[in-house]
Amino acid sequence: MKSTRAIGRIPVRDVEPRVECGRRPAKAVVGETVRISATVFREGHDVIGANVVLKSPEGGRGPWTPMRELAPGSDRWGADVTLEAMGRWTFAVEAWSDPIATWRRAAEIKIPAGIDPGLVLEEGGLLHEKAAARAPRGPQRALLRETAKRLLDDTTSVAERYAAALTPEVDAVLARSPLRELVTASEPLPLLVERERALYGSWYEFFPRSEGTPQQPHGTFRTAARRLPAIAAMGFDVVYLPPIHPIGATFRKGRNNTLDPRPDDVGVPWAIGSPEGGHDAVHPALGTLEDFAWFVEQARALDLEIALDFALQCSPDHPWVHKHPEWFHHRPDGTIA
Repeated sequence: MKSTRAIGRIPVRDVEPRVECGRRPAKAVVGETVRISATVFREGHDVIGANVVLKSPEGGRGPWTPMRELAPGSDRWGADVTLEAMGRWTFAVEAWSDPIATWRRAAEIKIPAGIDPGLVLEEGGLLHEKAAARAPRGPQRALLRETAKRLLDDTTSVAERYAAALTPEVDAVLARSPLRELVTASEPLPLLVERERALYGSWYEFFPRSEGTPQQPHGTFRTAARRLPAIAAMGFDVVYLPPIHPIGATFRKGRNNTLDPRPDDVGVPWAIGSPEGGHDAVHPALGTLEDFAWFVEQARALDLEIALDFALQCSPDHPWVHKHPEWFHHRPDGTIA
């Protein structure tokens, strides 16, 4: 599968990270460092470069992020990026020919050997002029123009002219604003940046119905909230609740998973649905939706988050079995599977 937009330029392949060929976003959290890599190569001896193009959730272009070859001769390039904002980012890899780096590689061989040094320096001067024309206005452009002028000044020695292009200052400008030709970009890939708790957290499984009182053994959201401070004190981040919906009576299981329940057995929370409602209702023994919202607020005040088990299975007593029979697989006798 080709991943470059321009055929005949510099191939950019196997861009990572990607999930399901880019149909789903790779994921990170705020402040996490992500390695973006790609296979980049070209025929011939010209030097190439690559960089990461980031676009923020608002569509703005992110900072210039140069890539490096991860292992000499591997053609595998990479860069580490750290994203400090939540949202759906996109990234792409740009590959390009680097004529100044190519010139430098040739010059460091030809000039010491005395092979057409004047012509080599003139070529370097013209390349630096071209780089200056594309550089941002200000000190960067001025430095590259001065470098080009010195390279083209045949009234000074070859050594002085050549040295003018090899200063740390010139290196720094070209690192930020390289002269790029034959630029090829990969297709953009999605990267979803989430909050830190999406990466890790300590979860406490909590059955509110177990937090009752001697007078009312079946707990409610109101009685269960009394347990939250102790959960927070143990260092947990998330309180995980099993389904809080009404529980079906058909084929209800009893204590210790027995198939012979007693009248007061409450059943399994994952057998969702009864005449009291289905996935859009709260088990009446636990309270109301308002009680659940209050429970969530009590947890939030303790820096706890509530996670609900999103279980799709339904009891035969679920209202949707009758309202939407087309949603279910029916067995030959008419019952749902």
